[in-house]
Amino acid sequence: MTNRLAGESSPYLLQHAENPVDWYPWGEEALSRARGEGKPIFLSIGYSACHWCHVMAHESFEDPAVASILNERFVSIKVDREERPDLDRIYMGAVQALTGHGGWPMSVFLTPEGEPFYGGTYFPPQARYGMPSFSDVLRAIDEAWRNRRGELVDGSQQLVDAIERQMTVAAGSAANPLTPEAMSEAFQVVRDRFDQDNGGWGTAPKFPQPMALEFLLRTHHATGDDRALEMVVQTLEHMARGGMYDQVGGGFHRYSVDDHWLVPHFEKMLYDNAQLARVYLHAWQVTGNELFRAVVEETLDYVLREMTDPGGGFYATQDADSEGEEGRFFLWMPDEIREVLGPEAARFIGSYGVTDDGNFEGRNILALVGSLDARRGLADARYLLFEAREARVHPGRDDKVLASWNGLMLAAFAEAGRVLKRDDYRQAAERNGDFLLRELGDDEGRLHHTWKDGVAKGNGYLEDYVHVADGLLELYQATFHSRWYEAARRLIESAIAHFAADVGFYDTSDDHEALITRPRELQDNAVPSGNGMAALVLLRLAGLAVEPRYIDLARRSLASVQPILGRYPLGFAQWLIALDYALARPRDVAIVGEAGALLDGALTGYRPHQVVALAEEADSEMIVPLLRDRVPVDGRETAYVCVDFACQPPVTETAALEALLGEA
Repeated sequence: MTNRLAGESSPYLLQHAENPVDWYPWGEEALSRARGEGKPIFLSIGYSACHWCHVMAHESFEDPAVASILNERFVSIKVDREERPDLDRIYMGAVQALTGHGGWPMSVFLTPEGEPFYGGTYFPPQARYGMPSFSDVLRAIDEAWRNRRGELVDGSQQLVDAIERQMTVAAGSAANPLTPEAMSEAFQVVRDRFDQDNGGWGTAPKFPQPMALEFLLRTHHATGDDRALEMVVQTLEHMARGGMYDQVGGGFHRYSVDDHWLVPHFEKMLYDNAQLARVYLHAWQVTGNELFRAVVEETLDYVLREMTDPGGGFYATQDADSEGEEGRFFLWMPDEIREVLGPEAARFIGSYGVTDDGNFEGRNILALVGSLDARRGLADARYLLFEAREARVHPGRDDKVLASWNGLMLAAFAEAGRVLKRDDYRQAAERNGDFLLRELGDDEGRLHHTWKDGVAKGNGYLEDYVHVADGLLELYQATFHSRWYEAARRLIESAIAHFAADVGFYDTSDDHEALITRPRELQDNAVPSGNGMAALVLLRLAGLAVEPRYIDLARRSLASVQPILGRYPLGFAQWLIALDYALARPRDVAIVGEAGALLDGALTGYRPHQVVALAEEADSEMIVPLLRDRVPVDGRETAYVCVDFACQPPVTETAALEALLGEA
């Protein structure tokens, strides 16, 4: 027996296709039934790598008694949050307004018109830990709907109003000038809240904060403040040593359940690994710390090995569970290590904190407690353990391709290919760029959000357009093939045409399905805010396109949120990155002639405040406007450096170029 989810492509929805619950996917069929029968909607939102989603499914959604209540008294809808980030944002806002917190699985009760009136996250099968049982919640909601429906409907409208307030832009005037005060205030807050012992911010559970780390790298670059760099280095070293990093196979798990990065929540998400690979790459550029380079390469190698579709797309997630146990695939006992490594086992066990008692439910999460020299010396041992681990039952994988997350990983591969001179990474980026434009895009610059098994579906969201555009800009600067610039510009023009708000952008396009509100997410979550990324991409693209309109759009958005950036930097770090770029007076560098020392000089080192275009042959009709009418001087490689659309005289010597670039 299957329910309506059997016809879906999402691996998460398919996991529930054999539940006795009469699930519907989100759509008009379910909403029409709720309206026609006057029943409330039970909306359950989760994702395939979510451990507690699996727990609630097993405890409640596979239980015929629970299914009977749901089927008789509710219209039940199951949503994959990765497929529908718009629904996830709207109804997560409701849950947070009701309970003060959120998470997945998300459980929300709606009127037949889709307006939320009650919600929470995980509900247990029996009352415990101060939480009511899921069955008791269902009975209470049913009783209230039958007897106090008017109160619930009135409350739902107030909740919708609260959601809309969450999504309004800040009080700042879009016409105000941008100033460095928000950057200084933000740095003080980040510094004061820093965990001096373990790195990072906050207590358990502790999440990686790649955007905050990028902000600190830029702060160090712009101001020379050593404390900014120290916080980055300490955090990255602790994360790379801990169990949140897969010491054998590379790549990062989602977050640490403790405050010192040891015990992870074991799922691996494409977006985390994309952002962390990039910040480790930048930190390596700044410090030369070889651990950081190793982490970049091991992480990207993991993605190539386990998360890449043959067509070039990158898969979404890898599960936390295997063989019914969380983390089982990643855990070790000392005897297993001895059997694989033989005489080398003792050194490995000592360097990676392995004990007979274990550090997680009787087994061991590997964490580097030895020296970095020991890590280098145990590379062969780690590979032998990796090969042995490959014989285990692997965690499940969600093999859908999401445009937005692919854009983040595209940027990581493209930049790493250029910086590390890794042709395999550059080739992976080119395959991915081809895949995204071919399988999820069209000739008009429109995108689908998700792809699986040859089928793309779902209107693209703002985050799809701006994250893919950012990746394409990095790919252009890794290859200097103008098609990538052209594609990025088409996407941004499409975003302006279909997503523009009074200031900034909506998350959904003007031809998207009508929902209870049109979402506009300003705050960063696990991925950068679409609006914050839009501001940065507009500023960078403006230099290549010689387009003041893009700068005006970005600066208006930044001005509108500027008053809150300094107070809440950990929630608005992507905006701070964009503000840093706007304040830096970035250098737009056009190089013409046969690529050589000038191009190498422009691309060497950490230069967060510049874009580079290259044409090896002069052409007045050049596709990239920054290159138009640029000619080599005396037939030599020549650089033109522009700031605020005003260009300096051309230079042909690396020392002269370096002087013009300054702190770009």
